[in-house]
Amino acid sequence: MASTSSFSWANPPDKRYDVFLSFRGEDTRSGFTSYLYAALCEKGFSTYMDEHKLERGDEISPTLLKAIEESKISVVIFSEKYASSTWCLNELVHILECKKNNGQIVMPIFYGIVPSDVRKQNGSYGMAFAEHEESFRDRIKEVHQWRAALKEVSNLCGLDSKNFR
Repeated sequence: MASTSSFSWANPPDKRYDVFLSFRGEDTRSGFTSYLYAALCEKGFSTYMDEHKLERGDEISPTLLKAIEESKISVVIFSEKYASSTWCLNELVHILECKKNNGQIVMPIFYGIVPSDVRKQNGSYGMAFAEHEESFRDRIKEVHQWRAALKEVSNLCGLDSKNFR
């Protein structure tokens, strides 16, 4: 179940949420992401944070895709294992489609990961993509799309979690 809070100024009819949080649950759900969610809600931002724990092979639900589309801003929290989740990567591609088609604002946050590792897919991101290329040989175009999405978002002006400590 998703959690939300209402924002004080009127939302355009096609935007239900001010902020959509994209994150790797096992990395940040119980810590950084939940604190960010609480802070945004406290400030009055209508915020979408997916509460579902996913199983390997699960598809992105239509509800989640709609929440992305109905958000003004997507905050992407890049963490150590973000790239190992095809769910996160597909979500990221959809976020970028909304940026391109709807003018959605996208803000990356680098949590415990160096921005250049995300951009260049080094370290844990490189290992994740070695596995993706093996697992998705028959859908390699999708892997290339994920790589391009990571590069694009990591080149946006964002925040480094070191600034929060």
